[in-house]
Amino acid sequence: MRNMSFALTVPQIQAGTKDVTRRLGWLQLKPGELIRPVRKCMGLRPGETIEPLRAPLRVVDVRREPLRMMTDDMDYGFEEVRREGFALHPTYCWPTEWIAMFCKTHKGCEPSTIITRIEFAYTED
Repeated sequence: MRNMSFALTVPQIQAGTKDVTRRLGWLQLKPGELIRPVRKCMGLRPGETIEPLRAPLRVVDVRREPLRMMTDDMDYGFEEVRREGFALHPTYCWPTEWIAMFCKTHKGCEPSTIITRIEFAYTED
C-alpha cells in the first residue's frame, strides 16, 4: 500500500466529502489498489512522521484527461469540483477557480496539462 498526500484537502478527506483527486503523476495506479491517505509524505523534516488521515482508500477508477476538461464541459466541471470536496468553498467552487488553484499549487501545470484523475471509495479499515 502506498501513501498519498492530501495536504491541501485534509478536512475533505477526514469528512469523507471527497472521492476524486487529480495528480500530475500516479500513472501506474490501478483500480482495486489501496492507498493510505496521509497529511504529508514528502519533504518531512527531521522528527516529523507520516500522519495517516483515516482508513485506506480503495481506487475505483484511474484515467488521464486534460485539466481543462472541467471547463470544456461546465456541468462536468461543477460535478468534479463537488467530488473534489470544494462544492461549498467560497473561492474554489467554480471550475475555473479550482483549475487556477490546482495550477498554482502544482509547478508547471496549465489548464491544458494531462493529469491523472483518481476516483476512490472509503473503507472501514
